Amino acid sequence: MMDSNNFSGNVGLGEREARIASKLVARRHYGLGHGVGRSGDIAEVQPKAAGSSLIVKLTNSMVLDLLHRSGVRSTESCILLPMATGMALVMCMLNLRTQRPLARYVIWQRIDQKSCFKSMLTAGFEPIVVENILVGDELRTDTEEIEKKITDLGSEAILCVMTTTSCFAPRGFDDVPAVAKLCAKYNVPHIVNNAYGLQSSKCHYLLEEAKRVGRVDAFVQSTDKNFLVPVGGSVVAAFDSSFITALSQTYPGRASGAPVLDVFITLLSLGWSGYHDLCQKRKMNYKYLREKLVEVAQENGEQVLETPGNNISIGCTLTTPEGMGGVDWKEFGSMLFLRSVSGVSCSCIGFGKRRN
Repeated sequence: MMDSNNFSGNVGLGEREARIASKLVARRHYGLGHGVGRSGDIAEVQPKAAGSSLIVKLTNSMVLDLLHRSGVRSTESCILLPMATGMALVMCMLNLRTQRPLARYVIWQRIDQKSCFKSMLTAGFEPIVVENILVGDELRTDTEEIEKKITDLGSEAILCVMTTTSCFAPRGFDDVPAVAKLCAKYNVPHIVNNAYGLQSSKCHYLLEEAKRVGRVDAFVQSTDKNFLVPVGGSVVAAFDSSFITALSQTYPGRASGAPVLDVFITLLSLGWSGYHDLCQKRKMNYKYLREKLVEVAQENGEQVLETPGNNISIGCTLTTPEGMGGVDWKEFGSMLFLRSVSGVSCSCIGFGKRRN
């Protein structure tokens, strides 16, 4: 009722927005039709939308409190953007571009996921891909090669180094603290793709430790993956509030308030105790799944990969199709999906695409 389009005596003379034809759409959005922010700043209060603006402020405050309670206590500011993780990374890079006009490159520790790679191209930068190091079963960060790339290209030519926490096994979480030290040493910005990381205490530790020993300019996380809401939002957080202030002013125009409202309702429904309980259950479920997968793998002559640097994803070999009636492993992911097992990826050596 605090948004002007819901005022009982409102006359929208010359109004261009918040005119909703469908009653179903109006109910779906609780009558909040003005969106959030103003044309020059997505974080600015919209006078015509006092209710929506209040919800935005409360939601950002609740998310910041959750970050502190989860363990990333040095976080100074955060903002929930109405765009998924890949586009939020684009916004972070565009924000940095105003500070580093000569930069052309983004140094990126490889992860086989398209959106983070495409985010660099969309922002207009050239990705400098650093391959991972295989240690046992696990792929780990090559900090020596990252440092070499920085010195070869020159600090001024580098927009940022982009690292990743949460990822698919057998890749481990990046050594974010070690990279943060390099970024501080060479005065290069550091962006962390923390897409799934809010639910992982290990990721919290990596971020907080990286801030303590080096440089982290921002870390980005998905709302749907961490808060159990529909796809379409992300949280950009920083250890220096000036980054978030500048980012807010980089966003062109206003934005949809729907992703903010989803998180607002969800966090009020769960509370801290409910959210914390879900994170604890995730840990227990991970442990249980891994134990049972080890049993199944051993029964079929396979093995579960040892990836101590990744407590979110589990990898298992698939080498004996004759034991499964001659199954074509390229189709294994789709076979699981048809049996209502989703979220599983099957990577086949010699084939360029991961099969989901």
